[in-house]
This record gives sequence, structure tokens and C-alpha cells, in this order.
Amino acid sequence: MTFLPGDGRVAPVLLGNASIPLGLVFSTTGSYRTVGQEMLNGVLLALEEISDSSEFDFRLEPIVKDPGGEPTAYGRECEEILRNRNVRHIIGCYTSSSRKEVIPAIEKFDALLWYPSHYEGFESSGNVIYTGASPNQHIVPLLQYMLRERGGRVYCVGSNYIWAWENNRILREIVQASGGAVLAEKYLTVGSTDVGHFIREIRATQPHFIFNTLIGESSYAFYRAYAAAGIDDHSIGGGRIPVTSCSLSEPELLSIGRGAAAGHIASSVYFQSIDRPKNQRFVARYRARFGADRVTSADAEASYIATILLASAIRDSGSCEIDPVRAALHSCRLDAPQGTVWIDPENNHSFLTPALGVSRADGQFDVIWRGDRPVKPDPYLVWFDVNSVSAPMTGASGMQGSPGHLKVVRS
Repeated sequence: MTFLPGDGRVAPVLLGNASIPLGLVFSTTGSYRTVGQEMLNGVLLALEEISDSSEFDFRLEPIVKDPGGEPTAYGRECEEILRNRNVRHIIGCYTSSSRKEVIPAIEKFDALLWYPSHYEGFESSGNVIYTGASPNQHIVPLLQYMLRERGGRVYCVGSNYIWAWENNRILREIVQASGGAVLAEKYLTVGSTDVGHFIREIRATQPHFIFNTLIGESSYAFYRAYAAAGIDDHSIGGGRIPVTSCSLSEPELLSIGRGAAAGHIASSVYFQSIDRPKNQRFVARYRARFGADRVTSADAEASYIATILLASAIRDSGSCEIDPVRAALHSCRLDAPQGTVWIDPENNHSFLTPALGVSRADGQFDVIWRGDRPVKPDPYLVWFDVNSVSAPMTGASGMQGSPGHLKVVRS
């Protein structure tokens, strides 16, 4: 692993080949198992690197739990880990519902939850380290692009839980302040694949774009149904009315299938196609570990980042206790696959570099815009100015073209 010069690390206190237990709580079964497995893979890859590196004189020993996508099971599993074992740190959770279930146990036992998922924001806990994207790092750049290039009539479809509710609330406020309108805001129970009525309403309302906050099998069913409907009805479909998302990832494109995977616009801080030597090495190691046909994702990268940062903070502080780990963490700078990442001491969220991509049938994204530097996390959007949505987007590569003529840019 690579640290930047002058990263502020203190001289480590040697832990003497200690074996440090680490809780891992990811749903590798259930309706969003595809993402859960990718997150677990990211941690396991990082654990192997830590074990093989001379920079660390200790081992992180994983205790793996699978809540099966049931929100209440997350809380039970975490409490069992923390109550009966000498565990101070847990990496885990994908959905915001699962995170909310876990935090009471984390705070009760004064542990740290390392949460490696993009999320809706509007939360801060001294017992949580957030390594996924905040709303100003995913939904804001997406809307800045779509409102300018497509228009302000939006159809929202999502899974019936916190992630979708809060993202749609943020979207509604930005769209309305920009003179647009949310035509509909519809929800499905997590895991439901009954999406036909959404297709009929989209055909009737003719939005400028669709904002999708469905997760797991619900989302995959929607993409397939929408692509199928667009074959016979050219008034809809990705070429006419694009589907946008802040969570769509490479492994999910493979789950959706080639016939329906292409042409969707995603906002993310990581795409496998980002052209950086560090990312190329990350992809190669991932494939060597999990299979030559496997693809990486923002979910895997955020979990990888959380694990490396945790190990670095333990090493630099010489302790597993959360106060010295937190203090050491705020001096860490990590050269991650996406670029430089560090934790904001003001809110325990991550500086990350936003990007936009258009999905391809082969399970990859063409990057059409990427920020020129990591963006300070703004989980409560307290620094956000809605007038910035209409301003030109800036970045190392700029934003060029219209959705009909998207220009691929290189990092």
C-alpha cells in the first residue's frame, strides 16, 4: 500500500504480532447479496495486503456475520460480536436501515463502526467512520449534470427505506429550486420485483429522466423491464429517457444482464475504468484473488479503504482503543484506487473524488466527468448552494457533450 509523503504519521508503538479481532457484518445472502459480497471481498483483499505487508506487526482476524438482508438481524449480530468477544471495531452494513439498527449497539459498547457505503447523509456519530460518498459527492453532481443537460421533469422510483426517502427529498428540493418538477415518487418493498406499473407511469408522464434508488433484485428487475419496454415503445427506454442512479455498480450491471445494462448514468466516487496505476493494480489483485472474470466496484473500494485506514490508525496509535485510533486516523492519507482519500476530523466522513459514468453492456462504465480533486464531505449539505447546480461543472477533464453525444474522458 502507498502513503503520501508528509502524511503526518506518528512513530508506531509495536503491537508484537498481536491478533486483533475484527467484526465483519455484510449480507452475502438476501436481495442485495451482490453488493454485500463485493463489500466483503474488498475487506478480505485488504486483510491479505495487511498480512503480507512489513508495515504492520499485527494481524486483523475477521469474525464474519451474514444478516441475510434483514435489518433487525444486523443489530443482533453486532451486539453478539461486541458483547461476547474482545472486539472494538466492526466494518459493515450496506443499507441505511441496517446502519441505523447497528449504531445503538456500537455506541452502547463504545466501539467504532466503519461504514463503507455511499449514503444519504444527515447523520453524524463519533462512533462511526464513513468511507462511502456523502450526498454532495454523489447526488449533487448527478443533478448538476442532468438538470442542465436533460431538463427538470423527474420520475423517482425507489426501495421503501431511508436511502430512497432521503435522496428523493434532497432531489425534490434541488429540482424545485431549479424550476423543475418531480412527476412521481414511487416505492417498492425491498426485494419486490413488481415493477410493471412504474413502466406504465413513465410511458404516460414522459419525464426528462428517471432517478432510481431501488436496490438489489428490485433494481435489476426494473432495469430489465424498462429495457424490454423500450424495444417496442421508442417513447421510452435508455436512449430516450435515461435512468440515473447514485448506487449502480459494475457487478450489478453483470447481474442485470447485457441486454439491459447499457446506457444508464451513474454517479460514483469510483469506477473500475478510472485510469490510474493504483487502480490498475487494485483491479489486478482483485481478479487474482476472486476470479479473472470478476469486476470491482465503489462498494468493494470503500470497504478496502475502510480496512486499510483502520489498520493504519491502529499501527500509528499503537492501540486498538477507539480514542487513539480516531486521533491517529485524522492524520492518515491513503493513495486509494480512486485517488487520495482521508477522513475529515470535523465529521468523520471521507474526502472523495466524484465522477459520472455511462454504463456499457460489458459491465463497465465510460467516465464522462471526474472532479479534479477530492471533495470535502458535506453530510448535512450545510455548505451547499442550490445556485451552483446551474453553474458549469469543473474538473480535471471537464464536462463535455450532451447526453446524446457523451464524450469519454480519461483521468
